Amino acid sequence: MKIDDTTLRYDKMVESALRGVVRQAITEVQGRGLPGDHHFYITFMTDFPGVQIPDYLRERYPGDMTIVLQYQFENLTVDDVSMGVTLSFNNIPERLIIPLAAITIFADPSVNFALQFQPLGEMAENQDSGMSQFDDTPDDDGSAPKGKGKGTKGKADSNTSGEVISLDKFRKK
Repeated sequence: MKIDDTTLRYDKMVESALRGVVRQAITEVQGRGLPGDHHFYITFMTDFPGVQIPDYLRERYPGDMTIVLQYQFENLTVDDVSMGVTLSFNNIPERLIIPLAAITIFADPSVNFALQFQPLGEMAENQDSGMSQFDDTPDDDGSAPKGKGKGTKGKADSNTSGEVISLDKFRKK
């Protein structure tokens, strides 16, 4: 079947709706923290337009990167276009801005839930280059934005750094 401008793109509608699930989950965690044992694995394309990560992370993860939101994260934000979070890498806090369209996998292993997305070439082009209203602007006192993820379970060691893992270890073979 040939797809043209007179064809309803249900595939894109479904992708958009499912990305809304991701946005809603992050919105709920932003407001009240991670409930119970919930935690998120978020895989995203590092070379997607609008992704803002430090150069050393982009060099280390040239295609995609997985972050884990569980014990240590700060300043979780989300809007209609992107999410932002501050994570620690080698004990250095780094602000990441990730357009929702750059996310390829969203998983919450605590409830055996996962979504896998196809790259959204056309959809990404329709967004203002995937840029978000979130940025690295420091607070009024010049410090980095703060706001530890509320409701996280367990005791996190302040010297623990963020860990990037591959979802392959969790896939059934």
